[in-house]
Amino acid sequence: MSERRAAPTVGQVVLGRRLQELREKAGLGREAAARVLRVAPATVRRMETAEVALKIPYVQMLLSAYGVGDEAAAAFVALAEEANTPGWWQRFHDVLPEWFSLYVSLEGAARLIRSYEPHFVPGLLQTEGYARAVLEAGTVGQRRPDAVERHVSLRMARQQLLERADPPHLWVIIDETVLRRPVSDRPEVMREQLDKLLHYTERDRVTVQVAEFARGPHAGTYAPFSLFRFAEPELPDLVYTEYLTGALYLDSRTEISAHLEVLDRMTAAAATAEQTRELLRKYREKPVNRAAGDLYSWCCDRKVLASR
Repeated sequence: MSERRAAPTVGQVVLGRRLQELREKAGLGREAAARVLRVAPATVRRMETAEVALKIPYVQMLLSAYGVGDEAAAAFVALAEEANTPGWWQRFHDVLPEWFSLYVSLEGAARLIRSYEPHFVPGLLQTEGYARAVLEAGTVGQRRPDAVERHVSLRMARQQLLERADPPHLWVIIDETVLRRPVSDRPEVMREQLDKLLHYTERDRVTVQVAEFARGPHAGTYAPFSLFRFAEPELPDLVYTEYLTGALYLDSRTEISAHLEVLDRMTAAAATAEQTRELLRKYREKPVNRAAGDLYSWCCDRKVLASR
């Protein structure tokens, strides 16, 4: 039986889909493919949906049954061996939830990442101090100091994605709540975070927009989500959305179209990139802390600014 593992790599997802296409092109059902391997049809399904690793002998037998030539089969096997290589993030298996492992893999392989975040600064743009404050609040259900530090290290390691020679285009829309929500009693935590956001707004392949309160409700007022687009033609757009104890990965055309429409409508309604930079600078001048008086004063200041 094929070996199960915590989460698939993007390569395994792509090759699993390709195996399914080759099987269907050969006119074989899963039951016929299973007879080739002398396994249950469920094993073939799990290989095609990347629920299990691509066992190389099984792959070779299936490619032969599907009529794939020797040269093409050798190339496929080489890709499968590469795809089975554990991702760098697996060294954080002690704190990385199974349902989030695939997200990190998708993040690293995407050409475009579009996200909406109503609660916190997106993880790829967080400072260590901000990430630590959020994690210490227990938002991941693990408040032990050692677990928090491991999560912070993972988050910082993920950010190396943006330092690659050819990084993906990261396009995020954050709710103004993110800028108003104090995550620490220390004002410098939010000040440093705003500095980092301002720094990234100057990057060519990073776009940050703020959905302002003053512009009223918007189409995405439900939950945070991310849409991934890839260079590989075999892999369609995928949407990730999470809840308290898990996540959903959506790939149906209906779901993708709905999330794309919401993102486009939010992009048109949110502050532009330049307006967002100006808004970040204003918050940088007077970051919110947890003191109720300061928060009240800040809100009053915002009303005055809005009336000018």
